[in-house]
Amino acid sequence: MLKTKILSLQVLALLFLSIEIFSQPMQKPKLVVGIIVDQMRFEYLYRYEAYYGKGGFNRLKNEGSNFTFAHYNYVPTYTAPGHTSVYTGTTPYYHGIIANDIYDKFTKKKVYCVSDSSVVSIGSKDDEGQMSPRRELSTTITDQLKLATNGKSKVISISLKDRAAILPGGHWADAAYWYDYETGDFISSSYYLKSLPEWVSNFNKSKFADKYLSGEWSLAKPEKDYSINAPDKSDYENDVFSEGKTTFPHSFSKIPADKKYGALESTPGGNEIVKELAKAALINENLGKGNFTDFLAISFSSTDYVGHSFGTYSYELEDTYIRLDEQIADLLNTLDKQVGKGNYVLFLTADHAGLETPHYLKDRNLPTGELNSKFKDSLKAFSARNFNNTNIVEYYINSQIYLNHEEIRKSNLDYHAVLQSFSDYLRNTFPQISSIFTKDELEKKVAQRESDNLILNGFNKVRSGDIAFTLQPGYLGSFLNMGTTHGAPYAYDTHVPVLFYGWHIPKQTVNTPVYTVDIAATIANLLNITEPSASMGIPLIK
Repeated sequence: MLKTKILSLQVLALLFLSIEIFSQPMQKPKLVVGIIVDQMRFEYLYRYEAYYGKGGFNRLKNEGSNFTFAHYNYVPTYTAPGHTSVYTGTTPYYHGIIANDIYDKFTKKKVYCVSDSSVVSIGSKDDEGQMSPRRELSTTITDQLKLATNGKSKVISISLKDRAAILPGGHWADAAYWYDYETGDFISSSYYLKSLPEWVSNFNKSKFADKYLSGEWSLAKPEKDYSINAPDKSDYENDVFSEGKTTFPHSFSKIPADKKYGALESTPGGNEIVKELAKAALINENLGKGNFTDFLAISFSSTDYVGHSFGTYSYELEDTYIRLDEQIADLLNTLDKQVGKGNYVLFLTADHAGLETPHYLKDRNLPTGELNSKFKDSLKAFSARNFNNTNIVEYYINSQIYLNHEEIRKSNLDYHAVLQSFSDYLRNTFPQISSIFTKDELEKKVAQRESDNLILNGFNKVRSGDIAFTLQPGYLGSFLNMGTTHGAPYAYDTHVPVLFYGWHIPKQTVNTPVYTVDIAATIANLLNITEPSASMGIPLIK
């Protein structure tokens, strides 16, 4: 009898224990942190490794999952489609953000990817806040987190660039903040807010930007540590600070007062104020403190501005990464303190990489060049010769040609024959062009994660042009004598870092080919939520 009672009590105890276990919510990280470093080539993790500390890039790389062969799987590789692809887990074929500037075939105007005249600026008296994510056609991983928690998760997105804050935040962000280059303040849009939170207003009142504008930009380390790059005095760099030189130290003293806040973007100070705002958001929004997983999206843009201005092999770029390493270390320490080490999951990647400084390549007899400075004029001339109509070409942008369908009909021309005619003209006239695809060819295909056709993956059937092409490796639409750029389908623009760190992330280095569209699927899988609506990625963490 006693044994029976003991057995019954044991069974009852197991029953209550099982009820307690299954009634508890599934364990999840308290916070997800997404970091995008604008124009970061994968090799920068290693090129400057000796000059990084232990707590920034090296901490993420050595203690987390480092995917060393991650690429973008579409073209063009620009800021807006890059940020959107990371957070939607798909390519422009589906998410629709085909470039920073898009030609609207319905209004016949070029439009900015996040411009929105239906909203007003918040925190600014100018129109810098008239922005929203309404052109983004897919949901984002941040949207999916909000959907999974019935809006109870908090999503905050921050960057210098408006598009780099807005597109990652998705359609349901609690707030997105970006830099007003006229005032040095962080602002937002009425799409998100009626007014700036008090903590953002107080941050703006502190005038962090002024702190950097009043000083000099000097090298963070002894000059010998920069010998991996070209000499500091270089013909490949722009005189951003109107100093009559491009060597260190740099001062803002000769920049007109109304231009100084804009000049901050091309220094490590731009990343510093973004990092400080992110830390303030962590504390004041109590991110990671609630019952549901929150999300903080951060994009560091100054690396892109410095690359464009000074090029791939400049002291300025190396110094910006050395300082960014310190900034990331500071951010990680703040996360450890506010959220708890092991309680957050973080990923770091780039929106695109960048071509080696073109003029540097040219001087060393390496492949580079330009399409043709009179390319657009040549299209009109061809149209006049072959169709007796100079208006057949409606617009040219992003290596895409938009034809005027109305003019084609008026001239009683066969659209498909016109397409092929222009394609043949490009192939026979411009050896600088590599691949050419017409809408006829692309309409029959569907974008795929492992597609060997990067033009197809970047081609949105509603928003893209009638003909799309790429240039030969190293070639640009217009040659750059100073600085560098990006946008091509080659490794120098597509190969970027992909790092995961923190909650349930194993320590590993993986050289299996992966894609940036896999990031959103990985986060969704870790959170056990549905991936974004057009996601084509796969989870990378086993």
